[in-house]
Amino acid sequence: MAKLSRRQFGLGVGATLLAAPFLGLTERTVRADDTKSAKRLIVFFTPNGTIHEHWRPTGSGANFEFSPGSILEPLAPHKSDLIICGGLDFKGFDNHEAGMGAMLTGGGGAGTESAGMSIDQYIAGKIGESSRFPSLEFGVQTSAWGGNVQTRMSYGGPGLYVPPDDSPKSAFERMFGDIGQDEAAAQRAMLRRQSVIDLVKDELGGLQKRVGAEEKQKLEKHLDAIRKVETGLQGPGSCEAPQSPLELDPYDNDSFPAIGRAQTDLLVTALACGMTRVASLQWSHTVGPTVFSWLGLSEGHHSLSHSDDANAAGVAAFVAAERWFAGEFAYLLEQLKGRPDPEGGGSLLDTTVVLWAKELGDGRAHTCVDVPFVLAGSAGGRWTTGRYLSFDGAPHQKLLVSVCHAMGLTNPTFGDPSNGTGPLDGLS
Repeated sequence: MAKLSRRQFGLGVGATLLAAPFLGLTERTVRADDTKSAKRLIVFFTPNGTIHEHWRPTGSGANFEFSPGSILEPLAPHKSDLIICGGLDFKGFDNHEAGMGAMLTGGGGAGTESAGMSIDQYIAGKIGESSRFPSLEFGVQTSAWGGNVQTRMSYGGPGLYVPPDDSPKSAFERMFGDIGQDEAAAQRAMLRRQSVIDLVKDELGGLQKRVGAEEKQKLEKHLDAIRKVETGLQGPGSCEAPQSPLELDPYDNDSFPAIGRAQTDLLVTALACGMTRVASLQWSHTVGPTVFSWLGLSEGHHSLSHSDDANAAGVAAFVAAERWFAGEFAYLLEQLKGRPDPEGGGSLLDTTVVLWAKELGDGRAHTCVDVPFVLAGSAGGRWTTGRYLSFDGAPHQKLLVSVCHAMGLTNPTFGDPSNGTGPLDGLS
């Protein structure tokens, strides 16, 4: 008997495994999921809470407006793509550190459904395993104080920080590091990315000849679906490396806006090229001291967040800073709307859940009551957008469950299960 080389054996097995779901060769039948769901998740974070009077829209439900001069007014052009969420509480958590730790984890421990992970890492573990990067974490001046509960929002488990990259240059090199390498290295990289279908096409051709007409049709549809997935993982052919970001000092205060825009652009590129399905953009950290000098302000963001109502100038300055963050969120949405889903079917925003999260409600009171959240994107048609909803003190763990379900998952709880099960009522 002729011996098969290791490569030939691998390719033959590969062809069989590719076809297996439609030839009865697996223990579990692969079924299409007809439930509407999103393909990607973005978490967008800004620190130090809010002043509710200047954040809340007027009206309710689909009949709401952003008041002139309010924090969320820069989002008006995207109103129909948003779900503004008020009235969510972090049950059992207060102040900066506790709020930061519970914001995306729901306060869950190792023995809970989410195993102490933050929602981005939990979802990445479910939908990102076949991506080049299961998740990507972009930061804007998050680590000048080191890695601790104040500066970290992503967790791989209890106490396991997942640090964001504060340097656009570093993030770019990680994403596009094989660009500009020598020819031999480039060839090896190309072979690593070569389609598995192309590698086993001869074996697949023989297999197609041996099956019946009905099975052949199913196999062709299955391979077409795999090809679409591969296109997403490798990035479409027209997806080329953008220009390398400028070399910026990651901790130069006045570079904050430029770093943030560069990180936003890289995040959107990563999704558009199919490099990842889960990404986060963390602006600063709780107790963040950023001085919004480009707005003519001279006092740090955290200090301004404590301006009481008697300090009209301080409140106005804080609102101006928060409006600037809202403008950066609007910029992210614009970029997502302007890029097609690499797997087809509308724009990136159409098939992405975007979650704008904060770690505090009223930053002046250091409480995690009525913590503001903004959702963008319809989650592939699952959610009705263009609404302002108040959840009357519901635990924010239910929001985290809702986001998981929007991604096609079915977990009944997220974080501390003692605060209830299931998703938020009325969100869908």
